Amino acid sequence: MKQIYLGLAIHNHQPLGNFPWVFEDAFKQAYLPMLEALEKHPRINMSLHYSGCLFDWLQQKHPEFFILLKMLLHRGQIEILGGGYYEPILPAIPDADKAGQIEKMSVFVNEEFGCKPDGMWLSERVWEPSLVRVLSEAGVKWTLIDDTAFKMVGMNDEDLFGYFNTEEQGTYIKIFPISKYLRYAIPWHRVTNLIEYFMKEASESQDRIAVLGDDGEKFGIWPETYEHCWEKGWVEDFFNAVEDNLDWLHVTKLGEYARSHSPAGRIYLPCASYDEMMEWSLPAEKSWAYSKLKHRLDEEQDSEIKQFLYCGFWRNFLVKYPEINRMHKKMLYVHDKVYRARSRHKSDCGLDELWKSQCNCPYWHGVFGGIYLTDIRAITYTHLIQAENKADKILHSFGRGFNWQQTDFDGDGRQEILIEGRNFNLYLSAEEGGSIFEWDLRNPAYNLLCSLSRKPEAYHKAILQKDNKSYNSADDKEIASIHDKIRVKDSDFTEYLIYDNLPRSSLIDRFFSRETTLEKLETNQYVEFGQFAGKVYDVQVENKGPELNVKMKRHAAVNSDRETGDLLLEKSIVLSNQNEKLQFDYRFTNTGSTLIDIIFGNEWNINLLGGGHNSNAYYRLPGSVMDETSLDSQGKFDNCSCLIMGNRQLGIEVELNVNRPLTVWRFPVETVSNSEGGIEKIYQCSCVVLLLPLHMEPGQIFKFSYSWNINK
Repeated sequence: MKQIYLGLAIHNHQPLGNFPWVFEDAFKQAYLPMLEALEKHPRINMSLHYSGCLFDWLQQKHPEFFILLKMLLHRGQIEILGGGYYEPILPAIPDADKAGQIEKMSVFVNEEFGCKPDGMWLSERVWEPSLVRVLSEAGVKWTLIDDTAFKMVGMNDEDLFGYFNTEEQGTYIKIFPISKYLRYAIPWHRVTNLIEYFMKEASESQDRIAVLGDDGEKFGIWPETYEHCWEKGWVEDFFNAVEDNLDWLHVTKLGEYARSHSPAGRIYLPCASYDEMMEWSLPAEKSWAYSKLKHRLDEEQDSEIKQFLYCGFWRNFLVKYPEINRMHKKMLYVHDKVYRARSRHKSDCGLDELWKSQCNCPYWHGVFGGIYLTDIRAITYTHLIQAENKADKILHSFGRGFNWQQTDFDGDGRQEILIEGRNFNLYLSAEEGGSIFEWDLRNPAYNLLCSLSRKPEAYHKAILQKDNKSYNSADDKEIASIHDKIRVKDSDFTEYLIYDNLPRSSLIDRFFSRETTLEKLETNQYVEFGQFAGKVYDVQVENKGPELNVKMKRHAAVNSDRETGDLLLEKSIVLSNQNEKLQFDYRFTNTGSTLIDIIFGNEWNINLLGGGHNSNAYYRLPGSVMDETSLDSQGKFDNCSCLIMGNRQLGIEVELNVNRPLTVWRFPVETVSNSEGGIEKIYQCSCVVLLLPLHMEPGQIFKFSYSWNINK
C-alpha cells in the first residue's frame, strides 16, 4: 500500500513592541484555537514553535496556555522547537548572539517543559551556509528551509519528500524542505483536494514526507481566516480527513521523523529564504518586474523556464532601506559595547536588551509592515539605548564632557560623527548635508529621530495599474490568501504616494522661492533652490570641557529669482553635558555679486509616535490655544518663537525656542505600506520646518539661532 508522512510545523510569533490588543487577538483567534483543536484530535501530531517574545507574553497574560501545551506534550502529540529567543534573523547578528539566543531558548524550553529541543525554527527561514557550523555547535540537529533554496541548486518537487544532510567545516545538520505548495494550499484549498494531493504523492517507500512550515497567524489572524478556519470549520474538516486516512497518511513530528528515518541525500544550499522574501528584497522596480515575470510564466504554465527563476538576497534590505542599515549598524555598535563591558564586569551589561533589539520584525519589509511599523521601530531603538546605557556604566565615565569619534558608522565608506554624553547621543552625517540622523535620549531611552522616508514599493505600481487580481486562482481555492491579492484598507491612499529624495534626517538646510507653499513642500513638488541639502559639509569639532561645539560649513550656489548667487552657510551645534539642550547658531554670508532673495527652511523630522491622532502626542504653543494639536496634523505657526512637541505616555517634551519670531510649518510624514490587512497609510514622523526669509545684498551677513530643549 502506498504511504506518505505529513509533517506540520507551525511558527507563532508577535514582535516586541506590538500593541497589546494584537497579542490578545492573536491568542484568541489563532494560538488557543489550534491547541484546542489538537486536544480534540489526539492522533494529529504537530511541531510547534513559539518565539521568546510570545512565550514571555503568554506567561504573563495567559499562564493557563502552558497547562494545555504541557498536556499535549505529555501525551506525545507535539514537540516544541527551539530557535533564537527573540526571533532574530540569524545571519544578520554576530555569532556570539546567535549561540546565546539559541541557548536562552533551549534553557527556557527545558525548564518550562522538561525537554531540550533538538530542532529549531529559522527566523523568516533566512539561510546562509555559514549557519551550519553555528547551529551544530549550539546543539541543533535539524531545521526547516523553504524548498526555494533546494530548487536553486537544481532539485525538483518530486525530489523533496525527505530531509537532507548538509555540512560546513566538518559539522552537520539535517534540513527539511518546506513545501511551497502546502504553504499556499493550507488553509486556502479545499480539504478534498489536499487529500488527493497526498494520495498522489504517496509511494510504496516508507520514507516520503511532505512538510508544511508556516505561520500560526494564518489560522485566524490573516484576513478572513478566523471565519474560514474556525467558524466554518476548515481546520476541523482537515483534521477529520487526515484521521480518516491514517492507514496511509501518517502525521508525524519532524524530530521523530529525523531520528527514525534516513536522509534523502546530501546537499549544499545557497543563501536563500522563501521565494516572496527574496522578491521583496529587490529594489522596487526590479521587484515589480520580477513579480510580473513570475506571474506571466504561471499563466503560460511555463515551468521549464520558471524552475531557473530565483532572484534576491535578504541582506539587500540593508541597501534598499538606509534606515534598516543604520538600525542594524547601531545594533552591531551596541553589541561591541556590551561584550566589551562583559569582559570587564559580570553584572548586567545589557545583553538581554541587545538580544531584544535583534527581533527581526523591523529589519525587513514585505507583505507585513516591518520597518514601516513606527512603534516597533521605536521600541527596537529603546532596547538598543537601554543596552548601551548598561554597557556604558562600565565602559565610560562621561564626567563633565562628551566622548566623540569620527568613524564610518553605517558602512558607506564615509565618515559619520558619533557624539555620546551622559544625557544623550547625537549622530551626524557631514556627507548628507550636515544632518543629524540619530538623537538618543538616555532617559527615557528613546531615539527622537527614528523616522522613515517615503519610498516607492512594487505594490504601489501593482495597485495603481489595478493589477489587483488573484494570480493563483486554482479551482480548489476557497478564499484568497494574502499572497494572492492586494487588499486596500485606506481608499484614499493614492493621495499619499509621495516619494522623498533624501532620508528623513534632521537639521536639513533647504532653500526655496517665496512662492513655495506648505502643500508643495509636503508633497515634494517644490524646487530646491540651493545646493546644500544632502551635500557635503566641512566639519570641525571642538571639545571645551563640559561643552562640545560642532562647526559645519558649505559654500555653494543658490538661485534667487533668475540669478545665481553664492552663499557661505556656517552652522554650529553647541552641546552641554550640564543640560539636555541643543543650541544651533547659523551664519549666512552673501559672497557673490548679486542679491540673494530666497527662503531658507531648516527641516526637522521628529517621531513621538503621533500617528492615528494619538491623544497622548501633541503640539503646544505656550500662551496660545491651538485648534489642532495632534502630531499628525498639518498647518503653520506664524510669529512663532516657542513650540513644544510631546508625548505624555513617553514622558517626553521637546521645546523649540527661536531667537526671533518666524513662521514654522508642520506636516505628518505618512507612507503607504502593505500589511497582512492591506494597503494603508502609516505615520512615520512629524516634519517641522523653520522658515527664514533671506534678503541679502552682496557681502551682507545674516545670523539667527534656535535651540531644542528636553522637558521632562
